[in-house]
Amino acid sequence: QVQLVESGGGFVQPGGSLKLSCTASEFSGNYYAIGWFRQAPGKERELVSSISSTELSTYYADPVKGRFTISKLNAENTAYLQMNSLKPEDTAVYYCAIQTWPAGLLSVDNYNYWGQGTQVTVSS
Repeated sequence: QVQLVESGGGFVQPGGSLKLSCTASEFSGNYYAIGWFRQAPGKERELVSSISSTELSTYYADPVKGRFTISKLNAENTAYLQMNSLKPEDTAVYYCAIQTWPAGLLSVDNYNYWGQGTQVTVSS
């Protein structure tokens, strides 16, 4: 059973940066895509960014384009989400998820392994 653990969340002022990590264990290394999602209180979970294992396909939600950068799993089975120029509306619990079958990058239903989430709070 694949285990995903996120880290790197915290409290940051507007305009600041955070780098989230997602480490996979009990993992064969075979996957099709990794995605970062977020869920704010009272809102549905939404896709922030995703990337295929080949890096041929990458997606960023419009609100984070130009500010966030995703990476695929590296040799240590860790992926990252670099978040710059953070805004209060970025406040949410951030989850990483892995897709181990060839499905689209965009739907939350296509990801079959999920981490527990890490809280990101952007406030002055």
